[in-house]
Formats: sequence, structure tokens, C-alpha cells
Amino acid sequence: MSPTTTHASAVLIGATAVLIRGASGAGKSRLALALIHSQAQGLLRFSRLVGDDRVLLDASNGRLLVRPAPALAGLIEVRGLGIRRLPFEPVAAVGLVIDLNAADAERMPAREASQTAISGIILPRLAVAPVTDALPLVVSYMNMAL
Repeated sequence: MSPTTTHASAVLIGATAVLIRGASGAGKSRLALALIHSQAQGLLRFSRLVGDDRVLLDASNGRLLVRPAPALAGLIEVRGLGIRRLPFEPVAAVGLVIDLNAADAERMPAREASQTAISGIILPRLAVAPVTDALPLVVSYMNMAL
């Protein structure tokens, strides 16, 4: 099966990547950049860009692998500053899917809403409500998972 291109961003946190999905303007790049900066602030032990705006997803040996789209590797959009170059990981295994501005976001999510399937791989999912700052949720989730 060949990789599929998806409009999303991805950041490697520790040994696992978070896949950030959402409509255009939802804040995917902003959250990715905030997660990357969280390492310098001591909130996360390690974080690095995988890809921004478009990524390639590929199911392999029971894992969902994410890679940057070749033309965008190492690039991230910083609203108000333009496109910037950052160090990046060429491939990572997805361990969490974040859906920004999710219509089904709940204070106490049902178990079915806490998972999603991509290319036949079941993954944990964090549904973030509109106008909610996703950064504290993701940092808390990832620090509890590590």
C-alpha cells in the first residue's frame, strides 16, 4: 500500500508522534510550533517537527508511520512571519491523533470518541473543542503517557 497525503501536521514527542488534524486555519501549525517550543520551556523532554501542512501516512507492521511531504520537509508556517526552516524527523510512528475544533469534543469523552482508525490502525484520539487551547491538553496527555 502506498503512502497517502493528508492535510495535517506532525510533531515527534519523545519516541512517538502526534498527528494534528483540523480544517484550514484551525491552528495545526500554531500547535505544532508550540509543542516544539515546549521542549525549551521544560514542558516536554524532546520534541521535533516531522511535517507541517501536508504529511504522508503509511500503515506498516501494525503502526502508522508519518513522514513530511518531500517538498515541505523541514518547513513550517509561522503566522505573521511566513515560512521558517526547522530541524525535522524524516519518519515517526504516530501515537496520538489530535483533532482541532472537533464538533464531538466532550468534557468527559466516551471511549469510542477517544480512539480513531487510520489505514486500519486504531490510535488514541484527543478531540479539542473550538476556542480551547490545545497545548496544555497535549502536554498533559503526553507527559502522562511517557
